[in-house]
Amino acid sequence: MSVRPGAMETDVEGVDQAVSTGSLPEPGQVEAYVAAAYERYRGHDDGLVARYPVLADANPGLFGVAVAETGGAVHTAGDADVEFSIQSISKAFVYALVCEAHGHEIVRDRVGVNNTGLAYNSVMAIELNGGHPMNPMVNAGALATTALVPGATPAEQWERIRTGLSGFAGRQLALDGVVYHGEVVTNQRNRAIARLLESYGRIDLDPLDVVDVYTRQCALNVSTRDLAIMGATLADGGVNPVSGERVVSPGVCRDTLAVLASTGMYERSGEWLFEIGLPAKSGVSGGITAIAPGKGGIGTFSPRLDSAGNSVRGQRATAYLSRTIGLNLFASDVHRSGR
Repeated sequence: MSVRPGAMETDVEGVDQAVSTGSLPEPGQVEAYVAAAYERYRGHDDGLVARYPVLADANPGLFGVAVAETGGAVHTAGDADVEFSIQSISKAFVYALVCEAHGHEIVRDRVGVNNTGLAYNSVMAIELNGGHPMNPMVNAGALATTALVPGATPAEQWERIRTGLSGFAGRQLALDGVVYHGEVVTNQRNRAIARLLESYGRIDLDPLDVVDVYTRQCALNVSTRDLAIMGATLADGGVNPVSGERVVSPGVCRDTLAVLASTGMYERSGEWLFEIGLPAKSGVSGGITAIAPGKGGIGTFSPRLDSAGNSVRGQRATAYLSRTIGLNLFASDVHRSGR
């Protein structure tokens, strides 16, 4: 099966639709669905590995699937413990940390919540909107968000991010120095975006320091299991269901999930929501995290990407789990008394 340019790869024809507006199925059933998602798509070899420095060396055969329940159970299959750089998925969790620090109104006004409809690294989107970055899931908005991370120095901001994302994952995350250094020498576009935002008054700090901290956050190493737990923390009102630690407030989770639903998959966000029905965020290394509020998080990893930069196997596995476990936010069924 070939990948159609710009098309979202779900491949769930013939899969029975499960609908749930309450809790997840019992853990054994979830475990079986995770294993089935892995087996169903492990042999698919559509898509290409990212051509960015370092990331281009990724093993295209890697594939991990995980579901973390808000009750604390974690189900995995395949290469779920292989580590990779989090890349753009970090945007969602740094946004949550900034919302926790500054509040709903300040972050909404400074960063925005509307989809640009343009590429994630678009400069034109900034100019067309009077210097406003529009939303935190594109690079301009992510840089404006990172600039708001509390800290007197870039080093303090970076440590705030590292410890905060570690709280979401429930373990200490570490920087991938090779990925970081590889991206430092190729991030000229982000430097230009940061300087443009500074000219519009959207960044108050040294823009090159902001880009460096942002580059570091994207180079944090995570696993598929981590992505599922991080998503489940947002699904659980900000409490990590594995560690029991409160990371952010329920209101911050609501704001973050709303932004992810509308902008998390860039210009394909509407199609993703239509087909899969979950707030989600992808990264160019091949990771995807998707969140079912109140139920749990899905994490997937496979380096083969479609033309939009999203993992092909990851999209298909997430679509399968959303349908079979009953996670789609918009699915409903006729109410029957006594059911």
